[in-house]
Amino acid sequence: MTETHSAHGKTVLRELSPQHRALRRAIPEVYAGWSELHKGAFAPGALDVRTKELIALAIGVVEGCDGCIASHSQAAVRAGATRQEAAEAIGVTFLMHGGPATIHGARAYEAFCEFADALEAGETPS
Repeated sequence: MTETHSAHGKTVLRELSPQHRALRRAIPEVYAGWSELHKGAFAPGALDVRTKELIALAIGVVEGCDGCIASHSQAAVRAGATRQEAAEAIGVTFLMHGGPATIHGARAYEAFCEFADALEAGETPS
């Protein structure tokens, strides 16, 4: 286990939280709709939640979305994804998105490992 402190994991979520709360207060109906879409997309089906979170993590890498990377790294860890699974999902982004994915992918792996370290230390990966 490596102790990782990332600017791309917990820090991103902590910084975005008050912004999301403020916007949620301004447009609660939109957030309620988003929440329902999220529940539907991540409901277990032919793909388990772990796989869906790894897909979302990979899309976050391709889109260069630090909030998505942090959120889906955390959720993938909570869903039981391993470091190797995260690394391989991120590796696919290199094929599909090229050089920019190598930058955001490294950030994503660091964030994933930060949450995995927290879980392994008996903490909530938040």
